[in-house]
Amino acid sequence: MTDATDLSALTEVADRLVGAARSAGADEADAVVVHGTALSVSVREGKVEETERAESADLGLRVFVGRRSAIVSANLTEDPATLAERAVAMARVAPEDPYAGLADPARLGRSTADLDLEDDGLPDAEPLTRSAHRLEDAMMKVAGVTRSGGASASASAGGIVLVTSTGFSDGYRVTRHGRSASAIAGGGSHMERDYWAEGRVHLSDMPSEATIGERAGERAVRRLEPEKLTTRKAAVIFEPRIATSLVGHLLGAVNGASIARKTSFLRERMGQKIFADGIRISDNPFRRRGPSSRPFDGEGVPGEAFDIIEDGVLRRWLLDSATARELGTETNGRARRGVGGPGPGATNVTLHAGTRTRDELLRDIGQGLLVTELIGQGVNLVTGDYSRGAAGFWIENGEIAYPVSEITIAGKLDDMFARMMVANDLEETRAVNAPTVAIEDMTIAGR
Repeated sequence: MTDATDLSALTEVADRLVGAARSAGADEADAVVVHGTALSVSVREGKVEETERAESADLGLRVFVGRRSAIVSANLTEDPATLAERAVAMARVAPEDPYAGLADPARLGRSTADLDLEDDGLPDAEPLTRSAHRLEDAMMKVAGVTRSGGASASASAGGIVLVTSTGFSDGYRVTRHGRSASAIAGGGSHMERDYWAEGRVHLSDMPSEATIGERAGERAVRRLEPEKLTTRKAAVIFEPRIATSLVGHLLGAVNGASIARKTSFLRERMGQKIFADGIRISDNPFRRRGPSSRPFDGEGVPGEAFDIIEDGVLRRWLLDSATARELGTETNGRARRGVGGPGPGATNVTLHAGTRTRDELLRDIGQGLLVTELIGQGVNLVTGDYSRGAAGFWIENGEIAYPVSEITIAGKLDDMFARMMVANDLEETRAVNAPTVAIEDMTIAGR
């Protein structure tokens, strides 16, 4: 696979864009140039279903004329002078934004942490094809799996450069590897499907194809012959893969843009207890080989690792420069950006583990619903209302009794957060990580 374009070449493009913008009359400007190559292979029932290669090379230019701004994007063949003139013309007729502007030059810089975000070489189609076949073969060997929903292997490499008129000029490269398998168990009108997927920055960190394939198959088989529950109040336990969605709702609610727009149910809760004692949720952009690690954010600010939730108390919003100005504070280096404009967002987020094992947590709960799949998007971050379709397993006496499906779980996020309990089975492999989570006294709607 071809490596991403050398960062020095991307930097030259960004430099020319910023220079052209200043020549066209911009007071300030920044430019992002992104180049990437991705290759994926999908197989189904022993045959290659699709081989897809994609290459992209795009740029984004943001210009400021006073407090007016505009953003334009194009490919690398665009003439810098023409693009800059168009951007400046757009900015001159845009409405004023009192919070617009580049990051404070005193905040610019690059982390010195060893992030190790680039693998040594990436596979071509042939080894990816072999990997996808091994995934499917392992999945189909699981007793009870009747059909393949497909398996895939992918790899990508990319480079990103940011240049600003205030003197920042830097870039970095990243790689990604992905493996996934989808299994179907049973037959006729009694089929169940489930999957498993893993992603890593370095291929050497990837679990084996046998592990991923077997897990996909086992998850599908254990869902066979589900029962329906009657409507009730009970504890709901979220397995780690599903528990990350609860952390995601928190991240949406503490996003600086939501706070500034007053569209978050947590907008008045800074410094208050919103989780139980001992709950800690952190964001770390400098995790070595982390899937969302980066040496600087979308505005050139390195930021820092910090706790969003400390001992149950809300301590931080996620802020870029514009939202920070609107809220009367300073950016904490959480600007995310492609070729469009920056906006606040998280990096590598972890809901830290508790002290009880998963089995101990289930035994202490005794009876409840273990959720292994969520359906729909019934979450309102303005009010905190939570309602989602779910499937999983009913727990009796602290052990799995039988699979269940076609149910809905509901509650209020602030109440759910306050009652959250966590196990110690945390694995930090994803951008958002969580152990098993239990929440007592939720509404479960069934037949």
